[in-house]
Amino acid sequence: MRNAAAVFGLLLLMGLMAGRATAAAPLRLLVLGDSLAAGYGLPQTDGFEARLAAALREKGLTVTIIDAAVSGDTTAGGRARLDWALGDGADAALVELGGNDGLRGLDPAATEANLNAVLDALAARHIPVLLSGMYAPPNLGADYGRAFRAVFDRLGRRPGVRYDAFFLEGVAANPALNQPDGIHPNAEGVRRIVARLLPQVEALLDAAHAG
Repeated sequence: MRNAAAVFGLLLLMGLMAGRATAAAPLRLLVLGDSLAAGYGLPQTDGFEARLAAALREKGLTVTIIDAAVSGDTTAGGRARLDWALGDGADAALVELGGNDGLRGLDPAATEANLNAVLDALAARHIPVLLSGMYAPPNLGADYGRAFRAVFDRLGRRPGVRYDAFFLEGVAANPALNQPDGIHPNAEGVRRIVARLLPQVEALLDAAHAG
């Protein structure tokens, strides 16, 4: 009887330890983006993903960032590699795509179709999403700019999608916060983007943990 009790106690302890290990497992956040999320022109430690991971750690959150940000990528590129990026699974996703579509003057209808496909695929896997929007360059004209902008506003109203209207909010067109190309944020610009997005990312991760 003593041996049986000892074995039972050991099994119970192992079960409790396994439960704690599972509870402590880091959430996996997919960042599907372009050069803005990839940290173009910056040391890796100053890029968006590294800064976001550090900010989450400071909040006491253990999160593994799945790096799926590729400089120069369009929404079509993000759509094409999504299955590969999700190969090991994800608990939540931040989608930051569209800037290169706008720079190239691509058809907003194609941009919308690509992003809808991305959101559909994430929804099918029950992965909560934060969609961060973009504006088209002003040199493409007001009509194009309105059509491009409307894509993100429509997608942001999809059920289950959290919406951040503009990834570069408060940073775009400010020379002090951008690299010499006037497009990509510098280290301070990235810091401000992360600080602004952090509450929304925390809410996204809360939803992933609860779901």
